[in-house]
Amino acid sequence: MRYLRRLSSVFLLLSVFHTLCLVPPVQAQDAASAPVAVAPSVEQRLASLEAYIGNGDPTAKDSAGNPAEGVKTAAMGVAGPGHNAWLMTSSALVLFMTLPGLALFYGGLVRKKNVLSVVAQCFGCAGLVTILWVVCGYTLVFGEHPADNPSNSFPWLFGDLKHLFMDGVTSAPDANYCYWISENVFAMFQMMFAIITPALIVGAIAERMKFPAIMLFITLWMFAVYFPLAHMVWGFDGLMNGVWNGTAKIKAIDFAGGTVVHMSSGWSALVLCLMLGPRKGFGKTAMPPHSMVLCAIGTGMLWVGWYGFNAGSALASDGVAANAFTTTTIAAAVASFVWPLIEYIRNGRPSILGFCSGAVAGLVVVTPACGFITVQGALIIGVLAGIVPYLFCTVVKKLFKYDDALDTFGVHAAGGTLGALLTGFLATSDVNANLIGPMAQANGLDKILANGTLWIEQLKAMGLTIAMSVVATVIITGLVSVLVGLRPTAEVEDVGLDLSEHGEAGYEIY
Repeated sequence: MRYLRRLSSVFLLLSVFHTLCLVPPVQAQDAASAPVAVAPSVEQRLASLEAYIGNGDPTAKDSAGNPAEGVKTAAMGVAGPGHNAWLMTSSALVLFMTLPGLALFYGGLVRKKNVLSVVAQCFGCAGLVTILWVVCGYTLVFGEHPADNPSNSFPWLFGDLKHLFMDGVTSAPDANYCYWISENVFAMFQMMFAIITPALIVGAIAERMKFPAIMLFITLWMFAVYFPLAHMVWGFDGLMNGVWNGTAKIKAIDFAGGTVVHMSSGWSALVLCLMLGPRKGFGKTAMPPHSMVLCAIGTGMLWVGWYGFNAGSALASDGVAANAFTTTTIAAAVASFVWPLIEYIRNGRPSILGFCSGAVAGLVVVTPACGFITVQGALIIGVLAGIVPYLFCTVVKKLFKYDDALDTFGVHAAGGTLGALLTGFLATSDVNANLIGPMAQANGLDKILANGTLWIEQLKAMGLTIAMSVVATVIITGLVSVLVGLRPTAEVEDVGLDLSEHGEAGYEIY
């Protein structure tokens, strides 16, 4: 059996090499101005194969290692099957986090008369954000370099409009972001992040906001917060993209969305729940979760899906993805144990909610760091993720008496902020050489990392993220209140949003 495995590996490598050799060289588009394409040598074809395996640049090089003018390797413009397969899998996993993961996690935590309203809000996010993403969201976040389009007056805020309605987004890779991933797959992967981010917000205002108001809020919020913030952090010319933008003004790092996803949604959720006001009877009537079984199942789905969220953000099935996979597992597992351990010490018994909350908190806190830290760093994050969000969800929430219904602020805002800061202390180029790569050297990130001052850059990014999220949410909430109103009537809240808003019941008998 061992020899059969070796033989199959040899045949696989030969087939890939054979494919590369058979692909014809790319022809010049303008024969009058462009050099005639030259067939790559065997050495250059082998270099392309090595680049695919190492997730590197497939550009043909001459004997001195410089780009070979007029030579196009067979691999250029071709998605790598293994990397592409991993990102398609990761895309499905991230969607799995929202549907059904988050729907069940949040659905189990509300009262049974509102379970379907949460499910509807998650589905609503999936449909609405997909439309926005296809029409203009993708190009606003990942549009080509503004220097190529002088008409873009806000290069630090948005990408250009080249890909409106995803025009030109094909199965060929966009080398600005990844050499071996089809751009349409990359676009779908990033769309799943865009879907789950506003869906997180609904946890803070569960059971008391009208469905049309939520959809309008999300529409405006995506343009005011998510699209610009994602461009700043992940756009290759982004203001805060310290790893890939050689001219970044803020040399921050965020592997999978501590600022873009968790801080933005968490801080916005706090503002929205404060402006909306508490649920009817909050503080006087008990409002326990109606099904911890559903909550636990949803938590497990979130944990599984999070591997696509974090390890998929490597945009390749490479060593960086492997490290993110490992650190994600460790941080989540440690935090899921620490949180109920604190409950046991304080109350004499660990709760299922504690296990679930700890797991999600660990996943949140490790998200911005997972591709930059060691196993030891993941252990530190796991411990702190089990402590700090716990304090925000119990002590801080009780002290200030705000109705963050499902602890979106306590877990995602507090956890995402903590994770962004810890990334500044724990990131190391030992596990991710991109931290000292060409772009990082151009903007000085490598020196910042060596001097131990990365946490200062992280603070800058955190401050800008909080400011954008808070200010935009205040304005948007005011607009939505005027246009469609925020809350249903007191009578509707008594009956529950399932019947009043959707005409259906989650269970036959209330």
